[in-house]
Amino acid sequence: MIPAPREQVVANDVGSKAADEDDRLMSGIAAGDRSAFAQLRERHLNRVFSLAFRVTGSRADAEDAAQEAFTRAWRKAASWQPGEAKFSTWLYRVTMNLCIDARRKPRADQLDPDLPVIDPTPGAEAQLLAQEQEGRVRAAMAALPERQREAMSLCYTLGLSNAEAAATMEISVKAYESLLVRAKRDIRARLEGTEP
Repeated sequence: MIPAPREQVVANDVGSKAADEDDRLMSGIAAGDRSAFAQLRERHLNRVFSLAFRVTGSRADAEDAAQEAFTRAWRKAASWQPGEAKFSTWLYRVTMNLCIDARRKPRADQLDPDLPVIDPTPGAEAQLLAQEQEGRVRAAMAALPERQREAMSLCYTLGLSNAEAAATMEISVKAYESLLVRAKRDIRARLEGTEP
């Protein structure tokens, strides 16, 4: 058997001492020792937060994940089995799972509370412009020949597929698509003021 390099032996020794210290602290936490919890948190908080921040990309989510990870460590202390698993590995896995859950939340829930809230509804000017544009589109649609107007309504008002709309109009899909192309061209020309 070839002996391990000295650096590896020292690293393994340091790692096992850290794991033993974590197990000792978890035993203290199980007994209700708050200072043991503070020491454990101090030992791992920077790495847990860094991991959470890299995964979520959000400082607020990273803080939440770190806090919940340590809360779970507090709860797990009574059932912790020293030597069964490395505490840091368990803690990092818990953190990763919390981060994955945070990323699955809708982004609207993750707004920074310090940012001003912007009203998503359009302002009066935008509403007037939208109403004006809608009126222009309706007028352009009304000026279309009847078959083109039917084709546009089936597609854009009812949301039918080209095949469904063609069947409704009792024409081929190719003929229906031709009606749509002409209708769109006519509407565009009317809206741009270039109609013949």
